Amino acid sequence: MASININYLNLPGDYLFLEISRRLQAYAAKNPKRNIIRLGIGDVTQPLVPAVMSALSAAVLEQGNNETFRGYGPEQGYAFLREAIASACYAGLGISAGDVFISDGSKCDIGNFQEILSPKSRVAITDPVYPVYADSNVMAGRAGRMAANGRFKGLIYLPCTVDNDFVPQLPEERPDIIYLCYPNNPTGTVLSREQLSQWVNYAREHEAIILFDAAYESFIRTPGIPHSIYEIDGADEVAVEFRSYSKSAGFTGLRCGFVVVPPKVRARGLRGKIVSLRELWSRRQSTKYNGCPYIVQRAAQAVHGVEGQRQTSAVIASYLHNAGCIRRAFESLGLPAVGGIDAPYVWVRLPEGTNSWQFFDALLERVHIVGTPGVGFGPCGEGYFRLTGFGNAQETQEAVERLELFSL
Repeated sequence: MASININYLNLPGDYLFLEISRRLQAYAAKNPKRNIIRLGIGDVTQPLVPAVMSALSAAVLEQGNNETFRGYGPEQGYAFLREAIASACYAGLGISAGDVFISDGSKCDIGNFQEILSPKSRVAITDPVYPVYADSNVMAGRAGRMAANGRFKGLIYLPCTVDNDFVPQLPEERPDIIYLCYPNNPTGTVLSREQLSQWVNYAREHEAIILFDAAYESFIRTPGIPHSIYEIDGADEVAVEFRSYSKSAGFTGLRCGFVVVPPKVRARGLRGKIVSLRELWSRRQSTKYNGCPYIVQRAAQAVHGVEGQRQTSAVIASYLHNAGCIRRAFESLGLPAVGGIDAPYVWVRLPEGTNSWQFFDALLERVHIVGTPGVGFGPCGEGYFRLTGFGNAQETQEAVERLELFSL
């Protein structure tokens, strides 16, 4: 009989959003006539914009023509999209099309990138944190078992709470890999240029690699907040950046994202030899990935056009408006919140002693709204609750009206 990778046995029993789905389905089965408003999982609700649909439709027709049919594409992505990304997202930052790798979404990339780094690497993650950062390292054997405090023994945790304004402090114990997500999921907070510079300088000093998740950079509205880590001097030596079209352009169903790996980002190989991570990632993708579909990459290319930018920006603005309304609704209840300004997420601080799963149940049962318990993102998330601005405007307004009637 085959043996399993025993590291999988160290994973928590259920993925956070599967548990939310289970509870929601149980409640809906008992209350089939309830109009449940879902503000938990960060899925988009508005359709693809016209510029994207036009490009997607044209690409589909190409696939039905002998002269324009495409089969296997390059594993790293088509040049037309890689060039569009380098030009539109990284102009003046020293990033070339050759540094960009197209994929079917940043969640997969973030989970997969750790494969090319040593299993013995020490990993630092924020707490609270998007679960894939921790879980993928559990699978790789870096995290060990979960302790009684809800933290994995092998990971370095960087608390982000109201006590430090949700800004992670530089770790005393040196990590090899640092995961940062800004604008942050789940808290919706951002890092200033000075704060992000501290992390880049730390990584350079300690020869660490920053895996920087910038999936929500298109939601930034505050002037001066970095949209890319490569706006910071020296980041191209220590940082890998991940982005996605899922939330910025509504591609949660189409699936497309990309990774940027500059040539200066390196790590140590056998006998201390310095190795390029860009070359290793290219090798990994060529072996284990057949590439994002041509029609999807044409749709993504349209996002970077003049009309694509105008249309997707309007959709993003509507989601931010929703998030702002939700934040103000909770603040009117006396519950302080962050986020909802430069990110689609609102992070609500619950009354002292209130369990976040209890709050989930109360919100569902009393006003029929689904959110995400903060403890699902880590021990420091206990006492907090996440909601998203991704609902449609009508449902969000109804949710706000229901919240006016809510009390613990």
